Formats: sequence, structure tokens, C-alpha cells
Amino acid sequence: MPPAQISLIINTFERPGPLEQVLLGVLGQSQSPAEILIADDGSGPPTRQLIAQWQQRLATPLRHLWQPDLGFRKTFILNKAVAAATGDYLLILDGDCVPHPKFVADHAALAEKNFWVQGRRCFVKEQFAPQFSIATTPVFRWLCTGRISGLAKAVRLPWPVVRRNTGQRGIIGCNMGFWRDDLLAINGFDEEYTGWGIGEDSDAGTRLYHLGRPRKLVYGHAIVYHLNHPISSRAHVQASLDRLAETIRSRKIRCARGIEQYLSTTSGPK
Repeated sequence: MPPAQISLIINTFERPGPLEQVLLGVLGQSQSPAEILIADDGSGPPTRQLIAQWQQRLATPLRHLWQPDLGFRKTFILNKAVAAATGDYLLILDGDCVPHPKFVADHAALAEKNFWVQGRRCFVKEQFAPQFSIATTPVFRWLCTGRISGLAKAVRLPWPVVRRNTGQRGIIGCNMGFWRDDLLAINGFDEEYTGWGIGEDSDAGTRLYHLGRPRKLVYGHAIVYHLNHPISSRAHVQASLDRLAETIRSRKIRCARGIEQYLSTTSGPK
């Protein structure tokens, strides 16, 4: 998959500091994507100003997609970003996950028809997160001193370790690669998931399984460094888990409320 056909989608909400660290990581990529879309779930002026500055700084086109802050609506803004994307292959990255310099190149090499890719993340402890820089931080030293946890997910290997499966364990939305046509086939992310939870990404992955698209679970390549932060309210977790359980039970492929509503108003490929 040539990077020229890749759209990088970064979702964010009210964390301009970590977002800038992520964009610094994007700036340092060995291969650039064709475009960057920031899927913003209602951030205020500081985030908008930061993005405007980076639109001038990056050679890669950077588009800012914003929706009003009406609570946690990550699935809504991701669907809008997927609809607007022009690449054949989409990378989903959280706005608090700093990509390794070979993140895009690794995903480009891992892309394979009829599969989606699940990358891993290691964790930069909250008190050290503001100091982390992908360009200057000695990652191995930080691992040895406990500033970063998750050794198996933090070090890039000469070759990736890939498991092809349809497991539920390890589906995380902060580091994913999809063929755009596959996401359209399942109607994107299910907008019935509102409020912070843990099911919306697993739901999309599960429906891809039902479509006949196993995942490639990857270690050692396509690495991101999660900048830890205070945990959000878990009030919606059980409702999300119940909804996910129903998706698994029913083996449904398409969600009822998804990306279709945005396709007619975007210029992306159909």
C-alpha cells in the first residue's frame, strides 16, 4: 500500500498539549500519508489555534473536522472523517498516542486485502507524559526506569510479529488500519455508542469479522506511545458492553446508524 493512498485520521477532544506531541510524531514520519484529518469532538479555541498553526507547518494536507461538544460522540466524528477521507486505506490514531517514526510506513507494509490491522500501544506514565518526545526521549532508558510500561509493545523489531485471528481481546481504537471500502460495507462506526465506553471500536472490529475480514494483530511494528491521563467517567461502560454482546450474538454486519448519512455531502470516493 503506497503511503500516497493512505489517509491518517486523528481523533481528539480538548487535549491540545498531547495533540501537539502527536503532530510532532507525524512530522517525523519516514513516509508521509496522503492527507491528515483531525476528527475533533468539540474542542475549544486552543485546539483550533494549534491545528491552524500545524496546517501551515506540515507539507501534508491537514483538514480539521469539528462538531459541537454535546458529550462524548467519538463515533459521530470518526464517521464524518471516514466519509471525508480520500485515501483507499485509513489509519485511525488517537490524539494522545504519539506514533513511532515508522508508524505510517509500517502500516503501509502491513496493509493486505481482506484484512484489517490492529497495532499495539505502550504507556507513558502520566507524570512523565508532558516530557515525552518521540524525537529525543530515550525509550529504552524510560522502559528500564519505569516511565514507560509495556516492553513488548514499545520496541520496534526488525520484523513484525503478526497473528491473524478474529479475537475480541486487544481491539483498541487508538491504532487501527482499515480499507475504506470495508468500513463503508459495515456502515462505519455505530453511533448508538455515546458516552465514554469501551465498546465502539470492538463493535466495528466485530462487524468486520462478520463481513469476513479477520484482523492482523501486530507486535513490533506500527507502534504508538500512549500519553497517560486521568481516566474518564465509566458510567456508560456497561451499556456499551451490552451493545457489543448483542453485536457478537447477532452476527450483524451493518449498524443502523452509521456513516451512510454523511456520504452524500462529502467529496471522498464512493
